[in-house]
Amino acid sequence: MENILIVEDDKTIAMGIEYALNREGFSTRTCHSFSSAKKDILGEEYLLIILDVNLPDGNGFDLCRLIRSKGDTPVIFLTVCDDEVNTIMGLDLGADDYIAKPFRVRELISRINSVLRRYNRRPEQREEIALGDIRINPAEARVYKKDEALWLTALEYKLLLTLARHRGQVLTRNQILREIWDLAGDFVSDNTLTVYIKRLREKIEDNPREPQLIHTVRGLGYRAGD
Repeated sequence: MENILIVEDDKTIAMGIEYALNREGFSTRTCHSFSSAKKDILGEEYLLIILDVNLPDGNGFDLCRLIRSKGDTPVIFLTVCDDEVNTIMGLDLGADDYIAKPFRVRELISRINSVLRRYNRRPEQREEIALGDIRINPAEARVYKKDEALWLTALEYKLLLTLARHRGQVLTRNQILREIWDLAGDFVSDNTLTVYIKRLREKIEDNPREPQLIHTVRGLGYRAGD
């Protein structure tokens, strides 16, 4: 239960929040619609949930009701509606905080940490993740190979982190694509994923032509680890 769920239909905003939270050491899951968020909320437990009020097929208030029917997971609302009525409605439903757009990411991080402290849920600093001779420090968003720092693009880093956090598990291409966004906020295409896997292997593998850290599982996807 260490993930933070981001429910936000604006893909650019969601990407910015996700990237900032990953740099803070949190794991994230992002949904862009009411229906997908409802499915995740019913099926998973989360450390905290960030809810956009206005969604293409529903609203965050109804999702908050659903969350509260399950338990006491902290909720922070994001919305362009900062009038008193919407604020009171959100808080009356049990939201822990309410932030109007536009907002500064650092303010959101501060609010998240404040809410988690109230619930005594702030996770300990994450340990480094090892993958062969590769070390990933999520708190600093840094990657090392044999103690030498590697320079990765934001997308390469996110791809490596996603695979490493599921070490030994086969991730389908669709599972990976759901987790990765390009910097413009658009979906990364299937072909682009292939290119980034190749680039990542060139940076972390001793012999990219015979990869030992990121394996292709034909017909399924990719698996990190020995």
